[in-house]
Formats: sequence, structure tokens, C-alpha cells
Amino acid sequence: MNPYITGAVIKELREKQNLTQAELAEKLNVSDKTVSKWETAKGYPDISMLEPIANVFGVSIPELLSGNAVQNVNVSANIMRSKFYVCPVCGNSIHSMGEAMIHCHGIPLTPCTAEETDENHKIFIERVEDDYFVQIEHEMTKQHYISFIAALSFDKIQMVKLYPEGNAEARFEMRGVRQILFYCNRDGLFQIKVNKAIDGKEKSYDDRAERQALEDAAKRFFG
Repeated sequence: MNPYITGAVIKELREKQNLTQAELAEKLNVSDKTVSKWETAKGYPDISMLEPIANVFGVSIPELLSGNAVQNVNVSANIMRSKFYVCPVCGNSIHSMGEAMIHCHGIPLTPCTAEETDENHKIFIERVEDDYFVQIEHEMTKQHYISFIAALSFDKIQMVKLYPEGNAEARFEMRGVRQILFYCNRDGLFQIKVNKAIDGKEKSYDDRAERQALEDAAKRFFG
């Protein structure tokens, strides 16, 4: 991310809007020479001009500074393609169903990459009536803890915020759940898919070897 808006970005956005330097200058109530100075790197817009410039180009200020416009193509966003962002400063957890530019404490956040659960992050799933009761085998100290657990279905996300010195567990409505994710403040995002092989049991835990065997058997059986 650029530390400040560049002349190249202003020129590119201006040309995309089919504006001349004079037309842009008129909209911003500055001279065309001022716009020319910006675009040739002989000067920079005052910080008070960032919002007016962004408004003229129809972009956000973070997009203006980065030079990367986010296109709104999430009309039919799929919850199963959800993205999670976590601030390394305050631990703020943010969910998005599509492309987004997320900032927290002045830091541009990138979406977390979900990994398969491992021996240090085992998940236990129990069916209780019409719910899933989920437990993570993990310490919950102030230094090392699970910060949230989420259950994804095609039309809904259920997310439970957890806190240090509490229990690493949550209860979710079972209907339609296809994936469960959780976030470790040290090791990042983990996931497990709820498939027919595992979902057919009253209780389940995440043993990777057993899970793979069950998935292979399910594929052979169901084709």
C-alpha cells in the first residue's frame, strides 16, 4: 500500500472517468495547473482533498491510497466462500462474503487462510437434539486461546465470540451446516467440513487419519 496518493493513481482514475485535467480541476475547485502538478509528481494533494477526490472518482479513501479499486461483484455472494479478517492489534474479527478492503487500527487486513485441523487443534462435535455442540481441545489462556468458532451453511453464518479463560466451545443450529471454522490467536484459522460420513454419528472428533478413511469410504459408497 502506498504511503500517500500518487500522481499515477490520480491520472489513471481521471482517465477512467473520461475527465480532462480541467474538468477534474473544476469539480475539485482547484486549477488545472494544480491537477497537472499532482499527476507529474511535482506536488501532492493536501490531505483535506482526499475525500473530495475519492468522491469524484467514486472510490473509498483506502482504494484511492492503494490504487486498487474494489469492484462490486458480490450481488450473489456465497456464504460458503466467506472470508475472515482478524486484527493483530485488538483481535477484532470481521466477516465478509466477498472481496473487501478491511482496515483496523490503520492496518490493511488480508483474509485468513483456513488450514485443516491438526493434533494441536482437535475439534469435537456432538449432536444435541437439533444442534451441534462443538468443543476445541485447546488451552484458553490470555496468551494463547481460540477467539471464535463459526458454522457455515449455504444461507447462514453462525459465529460465537470466545474469550481467554473461558471455554473453547459453542452450540449451533445444525440445519444446513456444512463447515465449521475456528481461529487460534497464534496459529490462525482452522476448518473442518461436516460431511455425511462424520455427520451420521451422534458424536465425532477430528482424527485426521480416521476422517480421511471415512471420507474415502463415503466417496466409494455414494459415488
